[in-house]
Amino acid sequence: MRKKILMGLLLAFLLPLASFAWGPNGHRIVAEIAYQHLTPQARKAIGSILGRQSLAMIANWPDFIKSDTTHQYDHTNTWHYLDFPANVNRPEFDSLLKAATGENLYTETLAMISDLKNRSLSKDKKVFALTFLVHMIGDMHMPLHVGRDEDMGGNKIRVTWFDRPTNLHRVWDEHLIDFQQLSYTEYTKAIDIATTAEVKSLQSGTIADWLYDSHLLSDKVYEYTQPDAKLSYRYNYVFVKDLNQQLLKGGLRLAAVLNGIFK
Repeated sequence: MRKKILMGLLLAFLLPLASFAWGPNGHRIVAEIAYQHLTPQARKAIGSILGRQSLAMIANWPDFIKSDTTHQYDHTNTWHYLDFPANVNRPEFDSLLKAATGENLYTETLAMISDLKNRSLSKDKKVFALTFLVHMIGDMHMPLHVGRDEDMGGNKIRVTWFDRPTNLHRVWDEHLIDFQQLSYTEYTKAIDIATTAEVKSLQSGTIADWLYDSHLLSDKVYEYTQPDAKLSYRYNYVFVKDLNQQLLKGGLRLAAVLNGIFK
């Protein structure tokens, strides 16, 4: 399996990608920020799992395999998101989260963490679990991956981006990030500037806290963005701070999770 995963990672750079959470650069930004905040112990442990592959380069594989014609990974399609009704308060959110059984973004994130804490886990399964964990922590910080079921996390909301037809989900996973015109390494350097105290604050909380935090932002996105809206400079101005904060939170929190696993 490890060889299949690594080959898939190489092919991912050669094939076009559909609309996924954050898109290639977003996931790489989250993963690269995380790497910069890993402890020496975590870096060593991750190196023993991935070899010469970096966190940034494995981060998009769980999206790439959605195009796998063998369908062996179809069961992972629901691992990327978890939908909620609009404007739920925290007690309601927690109740819905508890009731969300089956394979979803929340349950499988916890499952991958548990798998990686199992020191007897095989190398193949460690590669798989680490790859998905890196990706899913990124997913949960893209607000429309904890959005609403009726519009498939904004995929059914048609808008234009600088007069190009698209949808709300793609605006957030791709267009906003690409509009900044930075490589993932440049983007990382630009936003990974929090103080030690700020890093500690952003890394605090639980997976449930982080999901609710993203869901609150999704409500803001839905409220501001109407169907058939014509989005351009103004939209970037309104949301670029939220965008950058979500990418930073995702990276710092991924680092916290990985440091906790490999301590």
